[in-house]
Amino acid sequence: MNTPNGFPQHSGACVPQGTEGGAVQDLNAKKAGKAAKKEAGGHGVLTFEDLPSVGTSLNETLKLLPDELQANTKIKSITPRPPRKPRLERAASLDEKSWRRWRRFRTSQESLTDPNETSSSNGSLQEASLSPPIRGRASPCHQGHQQNSLHGSPDASEANPMGKSRGGTSDLGKRASEISSAFGGLLRGKAFAGGKPRLSQIMPARPLPPVEFNVASHTLRTANRIDSDCMDYRHYSQHKFGRVSSSLSDTRLHGNGMVYDSCSTDSMKSTFSLLTPIRSKDVRSRSYLEGSLLATGALLGAEELSRYFPDRNVGIFVATWNMQGQKELPVNLDDFLLPTEPDYAQDMYVIGVQEGCPDRREWEIRLQETLGPHYVMLYSAAHGVLYMSVFIRRDLIWFCSEVEYATVTTRIVSQIKTKGALGISFTFFGTSFLFITSHFTSGDSKVHERKLDYNKTIQALTLPKNVPDTNPYRSSSNDVTTRFDEVFWFGDFNFRLNKDRETVDSILNQNPETDVSKLLAYDQLTSEMSRGSIFKGFQEADINFRPSYKFDIGKDSYDTTSKQRTPSYTDRVVFRSRYRDDIQAVKYSSCPVIKTSDHRPVFALFRVKVRPGRDNIPLAAGQFDRELYLIGIKRRITRELQKRQEQKDQKSSSICSIS
Repeated sequence: MNTPNGFPQHSGACVPQGTEGGAVQDLNAKKAGKAAKKEAGGHGVLTFEDLPSVGTSLNETLKLLPDELQANTKIKSITPRPPRKPRLERAASLDEKSWRRWRRFRTSQESLTDPNETSSSNGSLQEASLSPPIRGRASPCHQGHQQNSLHGSPDASEANPMGKSRGGTSDLGKRASEISSAFGGLLRGKAFAGGKPRLSQIMPARPLPPVEFNVASHTLRTANRIDSDCMDYRHYSQHKFGRVSSSLSDTRLHGNGMVYDSCSTDSMKSTFSLLTPIRSKDVRSRSYLEGSLLATGALLGAEELSRYFPDRNVGIFVATWNMQGQKELPVNLDDFLLPTEPDYAQDMYVIGVQEGCPDRREWEIRLQETLGPHYVMLYSAAHGVLYMSVFIRRDLIWFCSEVEYATVTTRIVSQIKTKGALGISFTFFGTSFLFITSHFTSGDSKVHERKLDYNKTIQALTLPKNVPDTNPYRSSSNDVTTRFDEVFWFGDFNFRLNKDRETVDSILNQNPETDVSKLLAYDQLTSEMSRGSIFKGFQEADINFRPSYKFDIGKDSYDTTSKQRTPSYTDRVVFRSRYRDDIQAVKYSSCPVIKTSDHRPVFALFRVKVRPGRDNIPLAAGQFDRELYLIGIKRRITRELQKRQEQKDQKSSSICSIS
């Protein structure tokens, strides 16, 4: 059946491209586009609003064109082509499907709110109003014409000005201009590149604020460090991994306007976090216990060490406290373990106790509760009432060797374990550490006995046991402190001031602040170390705090009993290293707010150089006290909830009513 213009008429059904009618329709569509462009005045490329149906819709539209335009339309014989095979495409993911449904819904909303289609947001979507976004499959009918894509949807009926009226010869000029705009927009917007409609990119109205990539601080680098290779994920994924753009790669996300910059891409990719990406080939080939020092896959090697400690320095907190056997523990240990200066916590905490409280486990729980979930207890040991606990950042437990300990009793009767020494040793990366806490003989005049305690300790402390010495050529079998790279010795050494009580009190009253240089001139330990008779090779940081012994319990006054003991620096922290300048003292002070004992806690902060190591050592393999960790965290949560409840009750009780 032919129309008066000589064109075959169809009822809107999909006509194969291989038939003569389909070829004629293709030609007529092209001719109509050229003629419409000429009729519109040759303004170049125009915006395509909506593709009319190739069957009835196109013929009815051509009827409304001026006679001059219809006269120039001719039919040429075209050799029919076989229909194209359906082109398989990647199935859309759930995220893409939901995003497309949201786009169609948004388009319909904008069309309803702006019937004249003059809004700025509609302008970017008019090019894509022909059909829904990419489908999983495209039939030959849709590839050739796309005639039924949106005619059945309410979105298209709202947004298409051509679908509201098809009759009336009085508006021929207006409709011809609309048709020319539609066909011109097809050429300019390239909405149907390859027969597939695509949405234009949606860019934000203003540039996004810059995001700071480097969230690592100098001290907290072990928890919040971004590896330098992962600063730019797009560059890293292309050059480091050699990965090409996949179905949801960065290129496609940016090309479709789903994200604005690389930072948005990183936030959408949950596969890559702050943790360094691991290559699949490394997972296949990486082996430990090979003895490798500089190889790429070494757990304790240089690459892993530089990832966690770029400057190869670790922060260590060392503290000693004679608790005087008191059952009562301080209410709050924050001022002791977490001093306000410096601002950041350390990587490792080692606390030694002399004359410890009867409930050792309760003391360890309090330490865990104070340090919080960022730290775990690597090891703890006891020798009578001598306690030592080692806490470390939970990120670093994988780089520790097995932990070993040994004890020495310095009393004549070995069953009495109030005086002696306790040592804990382990290797961290390639640096060996030894921590010793001691309680030497008491008494103002017993300097010689204290030196004997020291000599017995360095000879009888049998460490290391299974963990190999990192530098056996510089070790001595007669001195345990020579068999480790870094040694920290702390405790109640009981060295006193060789001066009477009245003189010491007068000096303290003259210098109430931190000038204690006059007191140190009478210090027994300082004098013996300068002679080399004790702590050979050890150093001590400058003392700028008041004597830590002996106080009245619960008060800031020194001994007011009948004995009138002289205030002294009995509690000390000393250190030595195999390598010069490996240990830098950052802070050395006491904690005057803890008053449950006649001693004040003394602590020191250090920066210690760490070297890479070999994997052929017994590894701790992430060992820590899990039960203690859980109990401490529960205590911490309970304490916070109680504090909030108290603040809430205080606020409610402060409100009074006047009747």
